Amino acid sequence: MDLLSKIKEIETLKDVPDEQLQWLIDNGEVLNFEEGDPIFRPGDPIDRLIIGLEGRAVFKIQQGNQYRVMGELNPLDLTGYLPYSRAQTAQATADATEPMKIFVFPKAKMREMIQTQDELTTALVHHMSTRIREFTKSQQLNDKMMSLGKLSAGLAHELNNPSAAIVRSARSLGDHLRILPEGFKKLLTIDITEEQADFVNQVLFEKVQGGIRDLNMMERSEKEDDLLDWLDDNEIDDSDTISENLVEFGYEVDDLDDMKDEISENSLPAVIKWINQTITTNRLIGEIEEASQRINKLVTSIKSYTHMDQAPEKAATDIHIGINNTLTMLNHKINGAGIEIQKDFEDGLPQPEILASEMNQVWTNLIDNAVDAMDGAEKKILTIRTFKDREFVNVIIGDSGSGIPQDIQDKIFDPFFTTKEVGKGTGLGMEVVQRIIKRQHNGAITFTSEPGKTEFKVCLPVNSN
Repeated sequence: MDLLSKIKEIETLKDVPDEQLQWLIDNGEVLNFEEGDPIFRPGDPIDRLIIGLEGRAVFKIQQGNQYRVMGELNPLDLTGYLPYSRAQTAQATADATEPMKIFVFPKAKMREMIQTQDELTTALVHHMSTRIREFTKSQQLNDKMMSLGKLSAGLAHELNNPSAAIVRSARSLGDHLRILPEGFKKLLTIDITEEQADFVNQVLFEKVQGGIRDLNMMERSEKEDDLLDWLDDNEIDDSDTISENLVEFGYEVDDLDDMKDEISENSLPAVIKWINQTITTNRLIGEIEEASQRINKLVTSIKSYTHMDQAPEKAATDIHIGINNTLTMLNHKINGAGIEIQKDFEDGLPQPEILASEMNQVWTNLIDNAVDAMDGAEKKILTIRTFKDREFVNVIIGDSGSGIPQDIQDKIFDPFFTTKEVGKGTGLGMEVVQRIIKRQHNGAITFTSEPGKTEFKVCLPVNSN
């Protein structure tokens, strides 16, 4: 292989003088790897520039007990140590997926290269800047896509429940309305005075206005049995269904006794069936309205959470809105885990100038991590507290989980560090959370952790500019 010609094919190095590329070659070496051989492992020192010549390797990051593919090393690719790089140890693993040939240049020779090979140094520094920019952009996109996928799954479930309720109630309402003409015909044949009709309507209006009653199972069962006996004693058809509906709207035996005293025995069955049809219609309309409101609340929360109708600029923002919207986004996961939420929000809290969409990602990550940390805990309590301290707004998000092990507490803000398996969590690493808070908002994030209590504290200046 003509190594000089091969290296000159690299876009980054194509304009570097041949004598400088030859100097690079003379001070490095070519290494060969078989399929499955490790190129490097997490924790290995980053002490050499690597140029792919033949074959292919895959970069992977371990997440829990699984691996996430982060990239590849192909022919003419540059990786490893570059001039002025501050990277110390590898975070990923790289394995050859086929027989490989790579060129390596030792870090120990970098100082000499910087002093004597200007064009070569400039080209490699430019490559490093481009690599950082592209990697950061790609990583942020991956994080957001994983976060979106996780939230979308929960939202799909949240939206499915009310939408299914609307379909179910609409069908029931349609079936119910089809039997109304028969009931109306019977109602027209009864003999009832205007005063008696006013009495029935007044009681019915009061019951409907009161809405569906909140009863425990024992109370409901006792009242249904009492009404069922009364309806059977008075030879009212379909007494099982009617008794259930009447109980829901607060009808009791005394109400039916009063009605019986006012209305003739022949008219009573038709009147009770008409009452049953009216409250059933109101119940089904109420179910449709409630489900529609839930969908509207979710859509409103999504719009506010993403701030998709606003320019990506800092603005004074009520952080309570963002936190509450995040809780809505994660509601399915929180409820599914049986977690109690305790909120202590300070009234009149100043509105810090923030990038609302980015900070919502922070709340999502911290709350999602807190929920996961309580998996298997006997008591599951998510605490969120906000308060002002001088010219700063503070948010504390805590959980009652097992705590962060002491031996990894100094690593949780490291790039790519996670204890979760692939597909769990939002995908947004704590390093990105820290970057959003510190670099974009001039804030700070700290934490304390012990078994049964972990708290992350976010401190944001009211004016972060």
